[in-house]
Amino acid sequence: MYQTNTVFQIPNTFVLDRNRERKAVFYGRVSTEHEAQLAALENQMQWYEDQAKYHPNWTVLDKYIDEGITGTQAKKRPAFMQMIEDAKQGDFDLIVTREVCRFARNTVDTLVMTRELKNYGVEVYFVEDNIWTMDGDGELRLTIMATLAQEESRKISERVRAGQKISRDNGVLYGSGNIIGYDRVNGTYVINEDQAETVRMIFDLYLEGLGETKICKELCRRQRKDGHGNVSWSVSKISRILRNATYMGYKCYLKSYSNNYLEQKRIKNLDESTYLYVKGDFEPIIPEEVFKRCEEIRKTRTTKMIVNKGERTYGKRASQDVWLRKLRCSCGSTFRKNKWRTNQRGDTVYGYQCYNQVNNGSKGFREKNGLDTDGYCDIRMVGDWKLDLMAKKIFETIWTDRKEDAKLAYKLLRECYQADASRNKATIAAVQGKISRATGRMENLIAMRADGEISKEQFQTLRQKAETELAALNEELGRLNSAFDDETDALDMAAIEAALDSMLDFSGPTIDSNIIEKFVCRITPVDNGHYRWDLNFAPNKKQAIIGAVEGRKGKASVEIKEYGEDDEHPHRTYDRSIQFSTDGTIAYFCLIAACAAASLAIGTLKGEQET
Repeated sequence: MYQTNTVFQIPNTFVLDRNRERKAVFYGRVSTEHEAQLAALENQMQWYEDQAKYHPNWTVLDKYIDEGITGTQAKKRPAFMQMIEDAKQGDFDLIVTREVCRFARNTVDTLVMTRELKNYGVEVYFVEDNIWTMDGDGELRLTIMATLAQEESRKISERVRAGQKISRDNGVLYGSGNIIGYDRVNGTYVINEDQAETVRMIFDLYLEGLGETKICKELCRRQRKDGHGNVSWSVSKISRILRNATYMGYKCYLKSYSNNYLEQKRIKNLDESTYLYVKGDFEPIIPEEVFKRCEEIRKTRTTKMIVNKGERTYGKRASQDVWLRKLRCSCGSTFRKNKWRTNQRGDTVYGYQCYNQVNNGSKGFREKNGLDTDGYCDIRMVGDWKLDLMAKKIFETIWTDRKEDAKLAYKLLRECYQADASRNKATIAAVQGKISRATGRMENLIAMRADGEISKEQFQTLRQKAETELAALNEELGRLNSAFDDETDALDMAAIEAALDSMLDFSGPTIDSNIIEKFVCRITPVDNGHYRWDLNFAPNKKQAIIGAVEGRKGKASVEIKEYGEDDEHPHRTYDRSIQFSTDGTIAYFCLIAACAAASLAIGTLKGEQET
């Protein structure tokens, strides 16, 4: 057996002799691209070259420069990251930078990067701070200086936020001004009329009931151009336009924020309730009431979901079933429509079930299994035939003079329509009178020139002015005539009367869905036999009725009563007295029904808007 002594020699990788031959690179950075900062960068480079003269043992191989980039994150600086990659390849063994804050303003980044470089055999020399990272106390001193640099970055961030608040208070316009419908001129917005017409068209189409996808297709069909001059539309473009308060004349702030002063990651603010709106000094493209109506429609078409402990808004398709739109459970949940069966006549019977029960189980099921029951319900599925029976009973009981009311609706429609037509005819007649007078002035000018009363130069100047005025009047007359022709064809009174008669015919087993849509706000099952109907049978008023159905389909009886103070499950505060005989209520009743009939007859929402 032999015994051997093995001596291990640790290689002297890090030679601390600063006067040895060094392969050096310079690193410089400025945080903005302002002219003063770039001039400072040139001074930095000159300063580095002077340092190279003081150290003849340095062989300068390269310079790494980051312009207009913050120092709080290393990964956002391309020149810095390239320098680290080159260090891994052993291209140099010394990095020279002026001070710690030029290298990084993040303490963690500074220590991590210098330790990584140390593993590659690369030393960092901070000239102003006289720190060599391979000195014994180099890391301690570097930690102190890096902490000071990070603290300075925090103070800069606070000053920036304070400056932004002052800018918001002063109504400063943010952004590049690249917004369709406006041109940015001298720090404010000026309407670009051609683009603004497209914006108005988008809001009009949205009010008419079109979704964002259909609006895209319609704009492409009409060859409308976007802000870049291309016929290229997407749902995201339409969504941004519909959400942009600039179009109603407001500046909107706080749409995004920075997560912290180190990462400086911009995060989109999804909570629109926290936005700050300031009235702008520019002309709006869309009236404020139109923007808010579109906003209300948009909210009805979206739903909020919890994603990663934050709320996200998603679009939802409006239900085509009128009962799904009106039903709300006493627990606050919506309903799901289930197919029950198909009867012998081939008719499908549906039932409506609380979504809370679908997803979490009924209150009784949860109690039986020892689960929390707070906020859950035991409401059984609601048959569609029960809702049809109660609706029929309510409207037959309340609206007894339907034929007389229909006559009043016809009268209201005709009066409104004839008044509009008369105003249009008067406007056309006024423009025709202006054209006649302008033509007379032109003839007088010709006569004056023929008699030598005015010179040739005067005649040409006055004739050009008169011809311009005459051309503008003829163009206006053409527009008015075209609009009058469109309005003449817009309302087919016979079709509207036929639609209204059909809607007000309650002899069938069901009530027309347009009537339900217009006059029923919400239906809430308060228990398994009683249902609360929240109605709007008078302008700006809500009333409640309790409906009850007993028995099986075909033999069921229906009872309705006014909602009283002693009834359980109060939902909202309403007028308890239901006055159905006043002229104001009847007029409102007729007008709303006529609007629905016009919409049905024309096939669009135009009937309601024109009425």
